Amino acid sequence: MRALAKLTGLAFWILLLTFLPATVYAQATIAGVVKDSSGAVLPGVTVEAASPALIEKVRSVVSDGTGQYQIVNLVPGTYTVTFTLPGFNAVKREGIVLSGSFTAKIDADLRVGALEETITVSGETPLVDVQNTKRERVIDREIIDNIPTSRTAYDMASLIPGVSRSGLTNQDVGGSSSSGSPIGRLAPSASR
Repeated sequence: MRALAKLTGLAFWILLLTFLPATVYAQATIAGVVKDSSGAVLPGVTVEAASPALIEKVRSVVSDGTGQYQIVNLVPGTYTVTFTLPGFNAVKREGIVLSGSFTAKIDADLRVGALEETITVSGETPLVDVQNTKRERVIDREIIDNIPTSRTAYDMASLIPGVSRSGLTNQDVGGSSSSGSPIGRLAPSASR
């Protein structure tokens, strides 16, 4: 009986250590639709996401019959996405910053043209994740080092708009937490 309990415990820990890394590390996604200049979807477009953050440096997929593509399990970092299809100009989107489990929606419109032409779009980054309903905020190392507050997780969470720390110690921001009656205001007297 004890051997069975030890074997069951060992199997539990092996499963936990196998599946834990996949759930701990947030993985971002780049997805979208590829169309031509008339608005028709383009199947078979090669979409490449390149970043120094990737071990393989470039990850590529091909758009499906509805022109949609999805590049999943991307680590946080800055990406360049390139869309190529023979007979069309290549389109390149640079400076796409991914963090956490963000899904960046990057659509592309390819124009008919020569094979050696490339259109580079820079300065456009996705602001809204239209595929996830959750809200996620990543505080990078530069912000943590420069904000004059303690480095606990609770104090870092208080920097995020809309986060309250109910049930924990209250944080006094600029005197907004009053512990008594306001200055200059007298408490009403009981006898009159």
